[in-house]
Amino acid sequence: MPKRPWRCYRELTKRAYVKKQKKTKKMRRLYVKGVPDPKIRIFTMGKRNPEFDYVVKLTINEIGNINNLSLEAARIASNRYLRKNLGTSNYYLKILLYPFHVIREHKMMTFAGADRLQDGMRRAFGKPCGTAVRIRKIPKDIMLVKVKKQNLEIAKEALRRAKHKFPLKSSISILTSEEYKQAGGVF
Repeated sequence: MPKRPWRCYRELTKRAYVKKQKKTKKMRRLYVKGVPDPKIRIFTMGKRNPEFDYVVKLTINEIGNINNLSLEAARIASNRYLRKNLGTSNYYLKILLYPFHVIREHKMMTFAGADRLQDGMRRAFGKPCGTAVRIRKIPKDIMLVKVKKQNLEIAKEALRRAKHKFPLKSSISILTSEEYKQAGGVF
């Protein structure tokens, strides 16, 4: 069966549905079973260097859910552009959020004539089919790139390419390393 379009899950509904564990005397008990692992595995790329002058941040400005697939696509797009133009030692890219929220889907047949074969249930709970990042407080930083002054335009272009992968409105902001440290960021 094909995947549903993300507009079905983009809005926040009720509270987060996450994997919960309860430790008993004999074992750990999982309450949400069958959750697929998130597609994104790598959260930091490049070289961590304290001599970088600027921090370029991608900030989400809308409330909603972001799929783990779009997070991975944004990481690949920005990292590929940075690695091609700067090499691996002239930047530091970091993904700041982890997809904890479990997305559920009520499996239904979606081909022509399926209404004669299947009626389905109304308000069905569904089975886990993926994970997502929940954005509840805005603005929320989702990615950052640390570069030197001469590479600032390349970092902005890399985050612009990543920005197109997200379903929510976002913006790019530039901070110096001193402003970033004063704002509470760890350099």
